[in-house]
Order: sequence, then C-alpha cells, then structure tokens
Amino acid sequence: MTADTPLARESFRRLHPISVPRPMSQLPDRVWTVEDWDRIRRGYRARDMDEKWNIFVEDDVVFMHRSWTGYGVYEATFTPTPASGPAPATARGWRITSAVAEGDGERCRSKGDEYDCLMLELIISTVILGEPSTELRAGLVALTAAASGKSDVVPGVVEHSALGLRSGS
Repeated sequence: MTADTPLARESFRRLHPISVPRPMSQLPDRVWTVEDWDRIRRGYRARDMDEKWNIFVEDDVVFMHRSWTGYGVYEATFTPTPASGPAPATARGWRITSAVAEGDGERCRSKGDEYDCLMLELIISTVILGEPSTELRAGLVALTAAASGKSDVVPGVVEHSALGLRSGS
C-alpha cells in the first residue's frame, strides 16, 4: 500500500461502530479545500500506542475510531460546496453537513456539543492534516478546564490525552 492509497475499513484489525449514535447539534463552520479533502480521504492509521486515532472514509463519511479500543467516536458526512459565479459548478471545498458522536457513556464520556464540535475539527486538522491548529488547541484546553472545574490543567497533557502523539508533530 502506498502513501496515496486510501485506508479502508478493512485496513484496520478491529473496529466497532458507534453503538448509540447521538446527532451533533453543532458542526464546524470550516470549509476544507479540495486538496484538504483529498488528504482527508486517505485517512490515518495510528503508528504506535501514543497515537489515539484511526480514521478512514467511505463515500463522503469520515469515520473516527479510537486506536486502542477500535470504538467509533465520530462520523462526519462531508458535502461539496459549489464554487460561486458563472463558471461551471465545481467543488470550491468540502463542509461537514451532519455528524454523530458516540452516545454510550461507557464507551466515550461526552463533554457536550461544543466539545464534540471542536474535537471533530481538531482531529481532522491535527491528526490527518498535521496543522498546528493553535486556536482549536486553546479551545480544547479551555473546555476541558471548564468541564473539570480546574484552572490548573496542563495543556500538553490535555492535548495528548485527547489527540495523541501525532497532535504535536
């Protein structure tokens, strides 16, 4: 398999679908470029135990599974955003138009809709695309601190716990 060959469900040893799909009421506003979508469609496989996510795409749905357990956590449906103007209709980019998160608290504890929306965008941005995503990372730390009621959370620990080692590369 080459680096350009997209990962598929069969690329992973064990995957468990989301058991209790919870529709997400908040979705990222971002429009990913056509080049971003090409990279997203190739997916991502965790290379070692410090990486937290395995990701693949079927049709226009991105599936995000925790690498250790194989549990599905997020599924996001992407839709092309048409270019504006008189030119022939071509995709200007891709946007998430619907998503679900794992609603089973035994598999994944939800920290709320805002957190899930941020995590969805952060996983795509940092794990797949390798972007620094400084503002999203700050949002993750702030939401985690608010949910825990602690003001002394360590950003690096929060990021590694949620995103894994790839998040810092």
